[in-house]
Amino acid sequence: MEKTTRAAFAFLLAACAPGVFAASSADLSVTGSITPSSCIPTLSNDGVIDHGKLTAKDLGRVTPTLLDLAEIQLEVICEGATVFTLTTFDNRAGTSAINPAHHGLGMINDDQKLGSVAFTLFEPVADAVPVKTIVSRSGGARWAENAYLGHEALTSFAAADGPNTPIAIEVLNARLRAFTIIVPARDLTVLDEVPIDGQATLQLKYW
Repeated sequence: MEKTTRAAFAFLLAACAPGVFAASSADLSVTGSITPSSCIPTLSNDGVIDHGKLTAKDLGRVTPTLLDLAEIQLEVICEGATVFTLTTFDNRAGTSAINPAHHGLGMINDDQKLGSVAFTLFEPVADAVPVKTIVSRSGGARWAENAYLGHEALTSFAAADGPNTPIAIEVLNARLRAFTIIVPARDLTVLDEVPIDGQATLQLKYW
C-alpha cells in the first residue's frame, strides 16, 4: 500500500506542475509478418534414437566412448514453398559433458554428467533436388556450409551449386544423424542401471 501511495502522489505532483518537468517521448513499434503457408516437421521412429543396453565394461576407462552412429529420417512438409530455419532446444541443458554446443544426456548421482550427443543433417533433398545444409551462428547475417543441427546456430538449406543463402522449400527430406559420446568410465559411479537420458526439441522458424 505504501508503494502505491507514493506512486500516486508523484503522479499528482507532475500533473499539477507542468512547467517543472521537461517532456520527452519514444516511439514503440510492433512488427512482424504472417506467412501464407505453414510447415510441419516430422521424425521417423517418433524421434527416438535407442542405443539399447550397454554394460560398464563397454565403456573406455580413461577415454570417452563413441556409441554406434544412429540415424533417423527428418521430413518437413510445407503448404507452399517456404524459407525456414531449424534449431533445437536442449531439454537437458547444462548436462553436456563433452561440448557445450552439443546436447546433454542428463545427470547421474546428481553430480555426474553422463555424456553428450551431437546432431547433424546429411544428404538433404528439397523438392526432389539435392541441396546443401548451411548454418548461421550470427542470427542469419552470415551463412556457411555445415551439417550442424543444434541450439547454438540456425540451420537451413541452399541450392547445391548456389550461394549459401536459404531457399524456399516445399518438401524437405534429410538424414538426421546422432553422435552419442559417453564420458570415461572412471568419471562415473555406476551402481545401478543408468539411463541415457538425452532429449531435445526440434524447432522450425519461418525466415
